[in-house]
Amino acid sequence: MMLVDTHCHLDVEEFDRDREAAIARARDAGVAHQIVPAIEAATWPRLREVCAMDSGLHAAYGLHPLMLERHREEHLDALREWIERERPVAIGECGLDYYVEGLDREAQMRVFVRHLELAREYALPLVVHARRAVEETILAIRRVGGVRGVVHSFSGSPEQARQLWDLGFVIGLGGPVTYPRANRLRRLAATMPLDFLVLETDAPDQPDADHRGERNEPARLPHVARAIAALRGCDPAEVAAATSANACRLFGLPAARTDA
Repeated sequence: MMLVDTHCHLDVEEFDRDREAAIARARDAGVAHQIVPAIEAATWPRLREVCAMDSGLHAAYGLHPLMLERHREEHLDALREWIERERPVAIGECGLDYYVEGLDREAQMRVFVRHLELAREYALPLVVHARRAVEETILAIRRVGGVRGVVHSFSGSPEQARQLWDLGFVIGLGGPVTYPRANRLRRLAATMPLDFLVLETDAPDQPDADHRGERNEPARLPHVARAIAALRGCDPAEVAAATSANACRLFGLPAARTDA
């Protein structure tokens, strides 16, 4: 199976001790490409260095809503410069997080809208974080218009998923879908059209049920593919082929990769 991990934070310190080995393990597990989204401006140079380590690593630059207190207006100006100079495959991670108390929702929305506008201007896909804010995310996407991307670690309703598909977005599913108690998410994975699904690990976070409490990594992506295939009653290769094609199409990646 060729797989694409559409969301992993391979640049963070949790991988400092074995990053090269983690990349090799992912490659051995069939993970041909990894999208590595940024979280704040201060980490962009490091992310660029990490993605230069392997041709299967692809950077996205953006400002994560959970890091809101660290973001400054000049970072949004700098983001435009990074997009123009680095030509990333996507803009993000960006979005809205209404789960964490104390995060200014108006400020989050202002920053998110700027990302949406940049994505429209540069015709780049977005990597969107939407926790307890799926409806607000949909409304913002609809207001700006002319954008596409992935809502990662999707946790909304089937109706919200359909609205996102109609707006040009796919949804990303990862470790949470492997947990037996994630009933709504598992029903969605079992019944949704494969045309709108991509896979992710969100490493080092959100490990699958077999690795609860451990550091997650891209090599675990086959667990997600197998879990979704079991829910759908199909061959894991079918899930892998469809989701990889979706990811390659969204991010402009080569359909196959055999180099190290």
